[in-house]
Amino acid sequence: MAELQQQLRVQEAVDSMVKSLERENIRKMQGLMFRCSAACCEESHASMQQVHQCIERCHAPLAQAQALVTSELEKFQDRLARCTMYCNDKARDSIDAGSKELQVKRQLETCVTKCVDDHMNLIPTMTRKMKESLSSMGK
Repeated sequence: MAELQQQLRVQEAVDSMVKSLERENIRKMQGLMFRCSAACCEESHASMQQVHQCIERCHAPLAQAQALVTSELEKFQDRLARCTMYCNDKARDSIDAGSKELQVKRQLETCVTKCVDDHMNLIPTMTRKMKESLSSMGK
């Protein structure tokens, strides 16, 4: 039960971060991409291939931005998973050493809560770093 609550805490924080990135950065980049692509299509003297290449160039910054966000989220998720795996290993070791189940359960919950707290504290820095990267891409 406690693990589910911790999972929801992280999910809500990450969802909030992604919505903020989308609203403040990605959406502007999408607008630029569509306007740029539309301008490519207005080139009446360009060949089909030239128009296609122009559109590809317009799409590149947004694709790069989406790849950056995906990569950062995957790294965050991996780090959190490694931390909780460590907690599970510690709990398993305690059970093997003869500790009482209730004591091990509390130990596990405390460990997982610490993992979540530590990773929740990383979110503002991760958000700032991504916003800075996205701002420089959008130029």
